[in-house]
Amino acid sequence: MSNKVCVFGSFNLDIVAGMARFPQPGESLIARNSMMGAGGKGANQAIAALRAGARVHYIGKVGRDDFGQFARRHLDSAGFDAVTLFTTGERPTGNALIYVAGEDAENMIAVDPGANLTVSEQEIDQCRPAIAAADILLTQLENNLPAVERAIALAREAGTSVILNPAPFQPVPDALLQQVDLLTPNATECSLLSGVTVTDVASAREAAAVLHRKGIARLIVTLGTQGALLSLEGETTLVPACRATPVDTTGAGDAFNGALAAQLAAGSGLAQAVRFATAYAAVCVERPGAAASMPSHAEALARLQAG
Repeated sequence: MSNKVCVFGSFNLDIVAGMARFPQPGESLIARNSMMGAGGKGANQAIAALRAGARVHYIGKVGRDDFGQFARRHLDSAGFDAVTLFTTGERPTGNALIYVAGEDAENMIAVDPGANLTVSEQEIDQCRPAIAAADILLTQLENNLPAVERAIALAREAGTSVILNPAPFQPVPDALLQQVDLLTPNATECSLLSGVTVTDVASAREAAAVLHRKGIARLIVTLGTQGALLSLEGETTLVPACRATPVDTTGAGDAFNGALAAQLAAGSGLAQAVRFATAYAAVCVERPGAAASMPSHAEALARLQAG
């Protein structure tokens, strides 16, 4: 393994409000605090993979606006091996409005994907060398599906392993899921993909069995504080969550996926990679923000060793 991860995915500008509780419809509440920063599942996962030790090539698309200029400055300063950032004048840069509330720091998010939904297959074709050079292609569903499908097809042609984080959920054909080497839904996404309501480990196992019958060989169902269920063709292992005192859970899934990809690209076994990714996510949720909260490899390793 060459420790290379190629991430194709969204960039959003995040506007976050910290609340004592979520507002009711029609209600105005004073926020405890607010912040603006870089986000989007693709960019967040790329930052996580980078800080977890991988060499990363990030591929995304933004608008020709102030948010797009912010994105370019952020990505250029992140330390990636390479950035391929397409632009459009037809749609604005993606943005997300986020509430974080309560003792568990749960979140509610409204996303305007904007430019993220305008990636052409021709633009993806320009990225063929980057995808072929990577050990792993990590992608999500916050872009237009034809572009995601094209990226996965190029990875398959090149022998690059594919991790698909099916978030945010959108309907995808079973034929596409069968092209993925590893699927990483959370409980909600797993429910929508399988038709089984996932609320605990037992129901996650039931849903995993349905997805295996659809032709998905390997998947990880992330279950928050209940841990992560690793399911390999019906053989399941529950990896417990690491201890954490949550401040903001917004980037937890992105932290997990980026760290997972980094570990696999470095040659770790799948079970070991899941354990590390769980520890990495635990450190992440103890900090505010998404991209800004991604810990270092050393911080996650220390949490893993602490249990």
